[in-house]
Amino acid sequence: MKKMIIVTLMLCTFISYAQKENGTVYIEHPTIDVVEEFVKASIAGDKTKMASYLTEDFKAYNGTSNKTNDQGMDKEAFLNNQMVYFNQLDYYARETYPGSYADAIEYKKDNKDGEVWVQTWDVLKGMQKDTGVKINAAAHRLYTLTKNHEIKTIISYGNDNVLNEIGLSFTDRTNGKIYNHHDNINTIRKAMYAFENGDIDKCLSYYSDDATFYDINETFGESSTKAETKTNWQQFLNAYEIVSIDMIGYPDYLEYEMGEGREVLAWWNFHLIRKSDQKKLEVPFHLSNGFDAEGKIISEMEYYSQTLLTAK
Repeated sequence: MKKMIIVTLMLCTFISYAQKENGTVYIEHPTIDVVEEFVKASIAGDKTKMASYLTEDFKAYNGTSNKTNDQGMDKEAFLNNQMVYFNQLDYYARETYPGSYADAIEYKKDNKDGEVWVQTWDVLKGMQKDTGVKINAAAHRLYTLTKNHEIKTIISYGNDNVLNEIGLSFTDRTNGKIYNHHDNINTIRKAMYAFENGDIDKCLSYYSDDATFYDINETFGESSTKAETKTNWQQFLNAYEIVSIDMIGYPDYLEYEMGEGREVLAWWNFHLIRKSDQKKLEVPFHLSNGFDAEGKIISEMEYYSQTLLTAK
């Protein structure tokens, strides 16, 4: 029993040491108001008003930078950077990330100057005027404010991919090759004409076992497996007689440099007879098929009008 009491006392001591407070977190605070007004000024492109909220020794940092001893941006450089957003974006906005709110944190330890940290979670929005690139990206900022409620530091965290895309979009560049004859095009033709002849097994033999199938008429993002597709295709053949499937134009095979993608784009005209009422139908289909390096079809996206299939 004595040992149990000692252990219990040790645990209580440990827990008390593990739970130390180091300040206060506010959901409402004058510094939050300052940050909100600063953001409004930046959206409005009011450089003078933005400057009025910053200390003379202000510094801004990129929280995702890998620079050693990053010196950050001084006040003037940062203000000019903010004006780039205002000048280059249509529909420029910075909104609070859904479900979040700003916090003001006043630390006790090592805070002799009474500074307050404000942290925000935002969604940066806009469209770059020259390239048409859309920005709709989450962003996070940490602000340090003095006891006089001036912004001393801003550390920004965000995804630079969209900014990189804007930079790349100012110049023309290629992204691989387009073929009008290729073995992957041959594969698509063989698969399609096997389907035309009702040979589903042979048609599916050109697809990988883990291939995914998408239908524009289904919920976006949902896909079917190879086994499910076999059932779906059999139901189609049970409902429609295929008179012929004719190629429209010619397929394109796109071999991308970025991501090493391989895609065949093909256009077809399905001439059908609906078995339930013997109605003749003509339905255009567009198929986009992804390939692996071994020449197997790994994905298929079907574009067609369901309305044409059910027309009276």
